[in-house]
Amino acid sequence: MLVCCASWGLQQVLAKLALAEVPPITQAAIRSIGGTLIIGGWSWWRDPKLFTPDGSLWPGIAAGVLFSLEFLALFVGLQWTSASHAALFLYTAPFFVALGAAFLLPHERMRLIQWLGLALSFTGVAIALGVSTQQGLTPVIGDLLTLVAGAFWGMVTLTVKATKLNAVPAAKVLLYQLAVSAVLLAVAALVMGENVPMTLSFVPAASLVYQTVWVAGFTYLVWYWLLRQYHAGEMSAFTFVTPLIGVLAGHFLMGDPLDAGVAVAVALVLGGIVLVNRPRAV
Repeated sequence: MLVCCASWGLQQVLAKLALAEVPPITQAAIRSIGGTLIIGGWSWWRDPKLFTPDGSLWPGIAAGVLFSLEFLALFVGLQWTSASHAALFLYTAPFFVALGAAFLLPHERMRLIQWLGLALSFTGVAIALGVSTQQGLTPVIGDLLTLVAGAFWGMVTLTVKATKLNAVPAAKVLLYQLAVSAVLLAVAALVMGENVPMTLSFVPAASLVYQTVWVAGFTYLVWYWLLRQYHAGEMSAFTFVTPLIGVLAGHFLMGDPLDAGVAVAVALVLGGIVLVNRPRAV
């Protein structure tokens, strides 16, 4: 689980590095296409019955559209903000899930300590946005886009929880998201006039392989395997590692500033994640 979280934390940094040669939407499309082939092939080999109709098609398409919007916002936003801020804002998703569940999922009403966690996290987000305003309008736009990506990620989770997707195998839920986004993101890249580069230097090529094969094709499968082996509540405590790794990787690998404002924002967001994911007393 720790390896998965660290891998996801590095993803924004490597995606940012690849932008020098691979346009943002094209990069997201390549990731989804490759992930679809890997997850689809693995699923077909393990359980061909996964592809039989079960009434989950339309909710699956809805989740795929939201997933597409998430990565569209993330990769476009990465052009205008730092990898550290992108990691911080993207992983506000648990808070959007908790907030949405309070209204959409009555059986998952939040406790007072979870509301406190939400307040801490959004205070951290506000501080991080304030840091960006000191650098001009462009970083703020990038921050807001990556924050929107986090909101769409939360909406994907809520869609899964509130529809028939909650009763289908996790691999099928993931495949819906990857397959639909592969089509939509490829179309979006064509509409925006982005070109697929014919040659790549080492770093952008390695970034695409990392995002496609390792993150989308391997760590997601490991994640779902872990969910079947261990209690979700026990695993949720690890989620705070991901934005922390992302911020530190952005600082040490890309030279993103890590001043007092950013440090306070990170501490508040991580504290909020811990409180929101705190298990109920038995």
